[in-house]
Amino acid sequence: MKTILLQEPKNFQMIDTPEPGKPGPGEALLRVHSVGICGTDYSGYLGKMPFYTYPRIPGHELGVEIAALGEGVTHVQVGDRCCVEPYINCQKCHSCERGHTNACEFNKTLGVMADGGLRKYFILPARKLFPSKKLTFEQLALVETLAIGSHAVNRAKAMPGENALIIGAGPIGLSNLEFIKVAGCRPIVMDMNEQRLAFVRDKMNVKDTILAKGDGKELDALKELTNGRLAHVVIDATGSNASMSNAYNFVGYAGRLVFVGITMSEVVFKHPLMHRHEMTFLASRNALPGDFANTIRLIEEGKIDTKPWITHQAPLEGMIDVFPQWLKPETGVIKAVVAVG
Repeated sequence: MKTILLQEPKNFQMIDTPEPGKPGPGEALLRVHSVGICGTDYSGYLGKMPFYTYPRIPGHELGVEIAALGEGVTHVQVGDRCCVEPYINCQKCHSCERGHTNACEFNKTLGVMADGGLRKYFILPARKLFPSKKLTFEQLALVETLAIGSHAVNRAKAMPGENALIIGAGPIGLSNLEFIKVAGCRPIVMDMNEQRLAFVRDKMNVKDTILAKGDGKELDALKELTNGRLAHVVIDATGSNASMSNAYNFVGYAGRLVFVGITMSEVVFKHPLMHRHEMTFLASRNALPGDFANTIRLIEEGKIDTKPWITHQAPLEGMIDVFPQWLKPETGVIKAVVAVG
């Protein structure tokens, strides 16, 4: 079957791989229909993702159909449409035993440290499947990105009426925005790209945005929007160490700063302001099973509208040619989806 392999940074190959056999106990044979492309895929392609290993079959944002089931699987059936929780955790380490399966000590995320879904079929533990009778395969491919936002906003303990600043209006920033809105916060979005901010205003119905020009005026803009109180919650989804180092300046008294993006460089800040404001710094990694179930429910109920999300599409056979274009900000990519099946 046709399979896309990232042999090394900037080197995709279309290869033939054998179809998998029958699923074993607790497993499911999946037919892949839709694969979302996210920042991790772009970083892996560029060689900037610290957890990525090569060669690798990418693809972890998946809308799949169950083709066959192994013994002992009862929560899903053949033919079900599902999204995939792509974090393959060991179930035995101290983190897993405490319920922090998203931070398993031996985690292998599909498409990053284990082969993913840019192929027609593969086998996966069925416990990683979340079915929906209402969502399309394209919507199911969005669930993992959105679940990351669910987890980060839960980490922030966002409360109704709070000022919530999201730095970075890419897909992960927008996933956080969706759940900040669900939490009843007042959303404020900051980005260096006016085109993305226009998308946030026009498609995501957010009034307050700040264009980051690197001239230091972003803080003044936030003070003006918040009557000097700054943000109760700041979520940095940029993956830029410069942005992450600067983000604490936007945190108000007793506020929380959540890092969702990942950087390979040092994050540096001066302590007095953090101490004076008694800030809380948090990392947010992946998502928990409950985030996947919650995300599906909110989409099914119409509380999260997925229509603005998918801006670019390609068939499996055409992805390699168009992928470099998706990296360019001027193309306006929010979420690209690859049609496999």
